[in-house]
Amino acid sequence: MALTSKKQKKPLKKASTSKKLTSGKKYVYYFGDGKAEGTAQMKDLLGGKGAGLAEMTNLGIPVPSGFTITTEACREYFSLGKKFPDRMWEEVLNNLKNVEKSMNSEFGNPENPLLISVRSGAKFSMPGMMDTVLNLGLNDETLKGLIKKTKNEKFAYDTYRRFITMFGSIVTNIDRKKFEDLLEEAKKAKDVQLDTELDAKDFKTLVKKYKELYKKETGTNFPSDPYEQLRMAIKAVFDSWYGDRAATYRRLHGIPDDLGTACNIVAMVFGNMGENSGTGVGFTRDPSTGEKKFFAEFLVNAQGEDVVSGIRTPLKIEELKRRMPKIYSQLEKICNKLEKHYKDMLDIEFTIQEGKLYMLQTRVGKRTAAAAIKIAVDMVNEKLIDKKIALLRIEPEQLNQLLHPTIDLKAEVKVIAKGLPASPGAAVGRVVFSAQDAEEWVEKGERVILVRNETSPEDIGGMAVAQGILTARGGMTSHAAVVGRGMGKCCVVGCGEITIREEEKCFTAGEITVKEGDYITLNGTTGEVILGQAPLVMPKLSKEFYTIMQWTDELSKLKVRANADTPKDARVARDFGASGIGLCRTEHMFFDPDRIRAFREMILSDNIDQRKKALDKIKPYQKKDFIGIFKEMKGLPVTIRLLDPPLHEFLPKTDEEIEILSNEMGVSIRRIKSKIKALEEFNPMLGHRGCRLGVTYPEIYEMQVRAIMEAACELAKKKIKVIPEIMIPLVAHVNELKLMKELTVKTSEDVMKQYRIKVEYKVGTMIELARAAITADQIATEAEFFSFGTNDLTQSVFGLSRDDAGKFLPFYIDNKIIEDDPFITIDTEGVGQIMEIGVKKGRKTNKNLKVGICGEHGGDPKSIEFCHKINLNYVSCSPYRVPIAKLAAAHANLKGKGAEVIKSTV
Repeated sequence: MALTSKKQKKPLKKASTSKKLTSGKKYVYYFGDGKAEGTAQMKDLLGGKGAGLAEMTNLGIPVPSGFTITTEACREYFSLGKKFPDRMWEEVLNNLKNVEKSMNSEFGNPENPLLISVRSGAKFSMPGMMDTVLNLGLNDETLKGLIKKTKNEKFAYDTYRRFITMFGSIVTNIDRKKFEDLLEEAKKAKDVQLDTELDAKDFKTLVKKYKELYKKETGTNFPSDPYEQLRMAIKAVFDSWYGDRAATYRRLHGIPDDLGTACNIVAMVFGNMGENSGTGVGFTRDPSTGEKKFFAEFLVNAQGEDVVSGIRTPLKIEELKRRMPKIYSQLEKICNKLEKHYKDMLDIEFTIQEGKLYMLQTRVGKRTAAAAIKIAVDMVNEKLIDKKIALLRIEPEQLNQLLHPTIDLKAEVKVIAKGLPASPGAAVGRVVFSAQDAEEWVEKGERVILVRNETSPEDIGGMAVAQGILTARGGMTSHAAVVGRGMGKCCVVGCGEITIREEEKCFTAGEITVKEGDYITLNGTTGEVILGQAPLVMPKLSKEFYTIMQWTDELSKLKVRANADTPKDARVARDFGASGIGLCRTEHMFFDPDRIRAFREMILSDNIDQRKKALDKIKPYQKKDFIGIFKEMKGLPVTIRLLDPPLHEFLPKTDEEIEILSNEMGVSIRRIKSKIKALEEFNPMLGHRGCRLGVTYPEIYEMQVRAIMEAACELAKKKIKVIPEIMIPLVAHVNELKLMKELTVKTSEDVMKQYRIKVEYKVGTMIELARAAITADQIATEAEFFSFGTNDLTQSVFGLSRDDAGKFLPFYIDNKIIEDDPFITIDTEGVGQIMEIGVKKGRKTNKNLKVGICGEHGGDPKSIEFCHKINLNYVSCSPYRVPIAKLAAAHANLKGKGAEVIKSTV
């Protein structure tokens, strides 16, 4: 219900503001006239935008007056059943009076109207949150005052139609395309390309049509009372916190649901008041490369939404230097001041109103991993920050971007278009034209490229699952560019050479038509769009990357090893700075055609002599592999797990495969099927595998130990240092380990005696069963090291199969039954407690016991933090996650010392 009289003389606000505010919580914080009630350290309460506006104001930087409604007000709004907390609205009105005084205008006054912007602002930058509503406070009466004040009817009606569009689409959820279609019709009727080419009469007609559209879609007239407009907009900001877009973004980025969002109310300044006005967004350094260079884009005679929406292609900031040199110089000085103050690369927004510069936002800028690394190292060299802060500025998962492939330069490719290179790397996938289609195709196992005219927050789900993003419009600071960079997605924007036909599900580039489902390749480094599937290669890493890796070694307590089964994997691990190999799975060495044939011969043998004969064929292959791995690791420890899977996994499954094996080995089909039947298990995970195979078929483990030690002795004779660590898997009882250790030691001693050389080696076990952890004090009397196999430990503790759990675990996570997938992040309350028991009991009887983990959790930053907490010696992960794990290990150590408070002040 409107709060003004029909004559619209004065809003009914005076009664509430005449009373003094009672003591209690403060919901609104003012900034303006060089003073602010908030600071940069108040992000929890004021959100990122509000804290940034307050800090810029305190620094004497030109910021339009305004105020921030706190995140606490948002949380109470939901707890009260979507009602404003007591006194919040009263505080809003009081602070609005302060803005009126500062801007020398009055909200809702037909003679001298104050217009405001309303925007969300959570603690973390969140593209899924509500978009900004500009020009709030306009109605038919205040429009007259704006025309009189500016003497510019075209500007006033353009501003009004923009406000109706934003309010209608953002606050009341009318499809924005319906407003845009009316605008396109108006431009078509005038035969013009840009909205700036329309005149006052055109915009006046559009305002009328927009209002008619609003009434048709909502069933009510467009709200004329500015205070009702403000109430609705604030509610929309709060409501957007639990909208699908925001919820998706928080889930993807691990942001808690209970933070709430702040709401920022700021006096409008106008970039669309002519050729001496404009608006822009930028970064104090290049967000793609990290180069120390002001990186920004702007539009003349435009409002902020025009730059980020992609409706118009923006100009490079160098053009502002040419057109408005004084403004450019002032902007550059402000950026330098902000960067020195915050000691970080910043994202800024600015507006120029008739030759006067205003700053609208500053916050830590999103950046690619390459840029994050370069900026961190450069700022240490510039003595802005130290190594500890530098490491904490880089999120471990960011490094995953650096390990994404690029297009092989030797390949011949067909470039069909070129856009702006918004986020480096390369991506190959099938073309889809909507976020929903992207999600559906990926669920079916397809790789996709999301192709859009421009993206919006509604597309966040599709962008997250896509290999890459291609847009026809927009610049380097458009939504697609910023979000793509933040996600580490290959992204090409502003590709005006393509024409998208969404209804027909295709796009054209010249005479070439690319349909839904066709393959394309994006080159995010050059902006090229390539027809078909281009071959990809791994990128080269910068010198700054290796500097960061060196710093992680200096500032970590936890070491990082790699899971590697081949010399090639070992080489990659060593190049990334792994401190050894934490898991070499010997069964992976059997799947070569010649090797698997010999191994199957061993399985199908009737007696021990036949088995040994077959194993003798396998030993040279394993020995060769061990020699290669030992050489690559150059004296670093290599943990080798003896055979773990059950034997049936090595036998054929189908009749066709069985027939082929029968012909190859000269063994009857009946005999093979009989053996398969005999080895069949109801629950292979808990069956005849691991050390149980070694106990019943000791000749298998004897062959493997002999291959390991022969390889080690031959290299030792050549003065090449080798440290083999032989690991017995799936031990549940100390007697199993004792028996297998005796076999291992005897075989090793025999080999060393044969070669007449001593080699340092260790014998340990894999802790992957709860019984092993609980009796770790007994097992540690026989083991020199423990390695937690957290994949199987999670299965046995939870009592579920990882292969089958995928059918229901997503439901559990979505419905908050469990917080994380326990196969991705260690379940610290269950599995973690079992691990901690194992560590404490093991070291109780063996104070020199070395303990690590070798499950896939070894590459997960949250799991690594837990491993640091319970004093493990190392984690082991896949070679390409070694850099991520190394940085996470450094973070865990620094955070443990309280260093998290220095990540950033913004």
